[in-house]
Parts: sequence; C-alpha cells; structure tokens
Amino acid sequence: MTQLGELRDAHDKFTAAGIKLYAVSYDDAAALQAFVEANNIPFPLLSDLGSKVIRNYGILNTLVQEDEIPFHGIPFPGTYIVDEQGIITEKFFPRHLANRESPETFIESALGELLMGEDEPSASGGDGAISITARFHGGDGTFKSGVLRSVVVRFELPEGMHIYGAPVPEGMIPTTVTVTGPEGLVVREPKLPPTEPLLLTETGQELQVWSGRVDIVVPLWGNSHLVHGFEDIAGK
Repeated sequence: MTQLGELRDAHDKFTAAGIKLYAVSYDDAAALQAFVEANNIPFPLLSDLGSKVIRNYGILNTLVQEDEIPFHGIPFPGTYIVDEQGIITEKFFPRHLANRESPETFIESALGELLMGEDEPSASGGDGAISITARFHGGDGTFKSGVLRSVVVRFELPEGMHIYGAPVPEGMIPTTVTVTGPEGLVVREPKLPPTEPLLLTETGQELQVWSGRVDIVVPLWGNSHLVHGFEDIAGK
C-alpha cells in the first residue's frame, strides 16, 4: 500500500504530465473495488485472475509455491514505464522493498527530463560567475521511510566555462558532490550526466568536462529510525 499511496498522492502530477497510471493485481475485481473505495485510489486497478498478464511480463513471484494459497500468483513488486506504442522504455524493480522509487522518478523517466519544483527545499550559492543550487527533490519536501528521494545539485555555467569530471591531471580538481547526514540516512552513488571531451591544445591532453547546465543527482533514503525521528521532532 505504501507505493500505491505515494502514487495516489502524486496523481495530479502524473495527470499534468499526460501520464496514465495502472496497477495490476492477481485479486478479483470485487476485492480491488473495495480497496479503491477504502483508500481513495484515483487510477484503475486491473484484475489479472490467474496471473496471465503477470506471467507474460515475466514478473511472477517464483519464490511463492503453488500450495501457498492465497499468495501464489503474486508478482514481484515493480513498475514499468510504457510509451504510447506499448514499448517498455524503463523498468523499476527494487531488490528490496525498503528502496522504492518516488513518483517523480517515474514521471521524469517517462518525460526524459528532470523536473524540479520551486517549492522544494533548496539553497543557492556560487562565486558570481557560476550559479550553484542544491535542492531536496521528491515528495514535495517530505521524507518517508524507504522511499527514494534525491539531492540535486545544479551548476549553471556561463559560455566558455567548464567543470571537470574525473580523472583529471595533477593540479586540477574534479567535480564531486558529497551528501552527509544523521545516522539512518543512506546515500547512494551520485548519478552523473554524460561528459564531453575537451582538448587542451597546449598540452595535447583530453579532459572530460561539463558545460552549460549540469545536474548531479544523489539518490538517498532514510530508514524507519531516521524518518520516525523526524516525525517526532515535527510533532513537538
């Protein structure tokens, strides 16, 4: 229910982006209708009795045996992004339910671009020539246990200026982004955009650089101890 609840709460964002949501379950239609009404789900839940669609997509949970009624037939939990021609463009099947992608991740995958809201918590800086903004992205600034969020660091570089990707020659500094926090914050490796080659004609060295607008995305999530601690503080 946790991810369905996240999708429900972000349904307006999907609608605004022109994306339709569907969830497939091995439950019968009556059970799904009761679930929709009890939890105010605004998108269709499709009944796949016999798990035919689940099998065709290759996501039947094979760890559940046939004699394990009523659980046999359930799928491995995950999400497919499907284009208008019915082609799967990306899939998200976390190895552990404690690391679920946020609705914003699905929307950005479908649209092929990073969408950052102006109301998301952020801080800005730079040296005048370079503008740097760090933004807590996803969930409208909220933290939920096990749901992936990210810190997006955006560099705005004037024409003719670059920042360097690793490796670099001695004396140069590669661009790095490090996120730290309290115990219970789990930080993944940054996602870096593609670099472009820059040839230093004086030395003949080729560097890998970024120019223009550069977004470095650091995925992170908080375990239940961290998130419940935030909730306790908010409640005081």
